[in-house]
Amino acid sequence: MDVVDPSTGTRIETYEEHTESDVTEALDRSTEAFDSWRTRSIREREQLLAAAGDVLRDNKQEYAETMTREMGKPITQAIGEVEKCAWVCDHYAEYASTYLDSDSHPSPPGSTVKTEYEPLGPVLAVMPWNFPFWQVFRFAAPYLTAGNVGLLKHASNVPGCALAIEDVFREAGYPEGVFQSLLIPSDLVDDVIADNRVRAATLTGSGPAGRSVAATAGEHLKKTVLELGGSDPFVVLDDADVVEAAETGAWARNQNGGQSCIAAKRFIVHTDVYDDFLDAFVDEIDSLTIGDPMDEGTDVGPQARQDLMEELHEQVVESVDAGATVVTGGDPLDREGVFYPPTVLTDVPEGCPADSEETFGPVATVYEVADEDEAVSKANDTNFGLGASIWIENRDRGEQIAGRIDAGCVYVNQLVKSDPRVPFGGVKDSGYGRELSEAGIKEFVNRKTVWVE
Repeated sequence: MDVVDPSTGTRIETYEEHTESDVTEALDRSTEAFDSWRTRSIREREQLLAAAGDVLRDNKQEYAETMTREMGKPITQAIGEVEKCAWVCDHYAEYASTYLDSDSHPSPPGSTVKTEYEPLGPVLAVMPWNFPFWQVFRFAAPYLTAGNVGLLKHASNVPGCALAIEDVFREAGYPEGVFQSLLIPSDLVDDVIADNRVRAATLTGSGPAGRSVAATAGEHLKKTVLELGGSDPFVVLDDADVVEAAETGAWARNQNGGQSCIAAKRFIVHTDVYDDFLDAFVDEIDSLTIGDPMDEGTDVGPQARQDLMEELHEQVVESVDAGATVVTGGDPLDREGVFYPPTVLTDVPEGCPADSEETFGPVATVYEVADEDEAVSKANDTNFGLGASIWIENRDRGEQIAGRIDAGCVYVNQLVKSDPRVPFGGVKDSGYGRELSEAGIKEFVNRKTVWVE
């Protein structure tokens, strides 16, 4: 696996892929580790997770630089990502035992009926490159603490991150085999899922990848959780604070170079504030600093790979050919590295790529709508359903509108974000299942009914 620095286009590291024999040995280790790991008290597992959080904080600069070198995330955002990983460790270190405490049920006199939450076994996680630490800890913190063991198939352009995460758990004191990284190509994933030693699979990634994992897991009757793409609406209504909405919207679209499933992508604006919002939004977009991701003053770094930038630009070109207008940006930057400027499109025709597909980069589409009903209709006019953001002065009205949006989460007067304390996941083509909070830790457990007379 060759690692290319997207800010320069130069190869910085080469890693040897694991062979099928290596994978077999890893699966053996995971099975052996599970037999003992599941018997540990949950309090012991919580203590180890707390230690993992300490390791992350103690080494956050090193881990952040690994992310930045491998996929181009601005260094300040990479440091924030490591800190968020430590937060999810803290959360489950404090609450896992509460979340997994047995539930009592009504029963006949003299009987006891309860539900116990027991681990399933080795869980395969297929994870993406865009948040190379957070996506992993989002599954690993709850699933390992519930007593499962983890196998990570990370994206091929971030192998250094995969091995660094393995080191975090090792340094925190986790037993061998409880968390392992598999440096394997995508064409071996189906074989790992099909293996009898693997009990479940989770994937964060594209729709095609999710369908493939779900099909293989379904054939072998294994539980899956899928967090797939998004085309999140950012709805600005007639009584919204336009300045705040524009400032937040520019960040919501362009953080992490726009490479986020929950980034605001479709800006749906009431006609009464459309012109004011568009002017303020474009001003905010144009003020962002594009540059070296290792520079703390950089807001937007490179795209993660050349092929991904080319796909993004093709979506823009096809949309413009269909009638969309480029207000700002719209062409790859003529400089070393894989840089695409923050871009704003208006007059976007229905069905063109920028309207109907996920744009996984710093490209925003802005729509003008006549009223609330049209805003809701446009927000729901997508195959995706991950997140949505609504901007409105009247909070009660905002909450009512949130109930009309088809999405896994809706934020009123806030950008869409994941938080360890609340469930996260989507509907429609954005996947199924939930991560984080109590819902997340209970996805991969056996809910065993125990009835005692």
